[in-house]
Amino acid sequence: RALSPQPAVAVRCQEGQLAVTVRRDLFGTGRPVRAAELSLGTASCPPLSPNPAQAFVTFVAALHECGSTLQVTPDSLIYRTTLFYKPTRSGNPLIVRATPAEVPIECHYPRRSNVSSGAVHPTWAPFRSTVSAEERLRFSLRLMDDEWSRERLSNGFQLGDSLRLQADVTSEGHVPLRLFVDQCVATATPDRSSSPRYAFIDLGGCLVDSRAEDTGSAFVSPRPRPESLRFLVDAFKFAGDVGNLLYISCHLRVSPAAQAPNPWNKACSFSKASGLWVPLEGTAAICSCCDTGSCPTP
Repeated sequence: RALSPQPAVAVRCQEGQLAVTVRRDLFGTGRPVRAAELSLGTASCPPLSPNPAQAFVTFVAALHECGSTLQVTPDSLIYRTTLFYKPTRSGNPLIVRATPAEVPIECHYPRRSNVSSGAVHPTWAPFRSTVSAEERLRFSLRLMDDEWSRERLSNGFQLGDSLRLQADVTSEGHVPLRLFVDQCVATATPDRSSSPRYAFIDLGGCLVDSRAEDTGSAFVSPRPRPESLRFLVDAFKFAGDVGNLLYISCHLRVSPAAQAPNPWNKACSFSKASGLWVPLEGTAAICSCCDTGSCPTP
């Protein structure tokens, strides 16, 4: 066959999203595929409302949507997703007229330059100085031993055990900082957006697992230092999951140590003895949104 002047699948990697254009005659056979048979990513995102008269189907998604994955290399940020073609069954279940197909898609972004096409407006400090300061922050999340004295050598647990997790940030020449954990998510696969998915810390610092029955999950008081945060989570597994692995992803954030904790910067555990949310620092009012589920975002 003569090659089509337009590719079957075209990708445009934009600043915050990607656009995928799929030719309806995907395989060049003259038999167009249906828009409903196409989806993007493991989350099966549908295309934009298709026009049957057009020869193309278009997908537009943010870089982190549709179950995409991110790989960080020394020079690039690489977002990966997949275009899926899953043909509908024919009227006769004994025959197959089409087979499924997968098209891998990647967007590469350089780490050593400003991706945005807009101008960088200076704030109180030159842009280069601001980036330099941010690069000196080093975040870590570790499983600790029973005495919190060193990192745990084994990552194996039994139901009934407690996970001792310690989050830290180190900085070079930065103003004193206080560390917070906005969210921690457990999944059965490395993809933090996969299902099943359990957010045991959520709402910008509410340890929601501490409210579950028969758990001792809690933030540990006092902190060893402002830039460290310790918390206990009772071991668990997903119901019906035959695997024995859990992947934990947490979003860590800092605020100036001199700034008082507030609804945006908090570490709250539920006390079963009092029936109230208790802050690690600050007044009880900063935890009130843990009950309402409408905590403000910074």
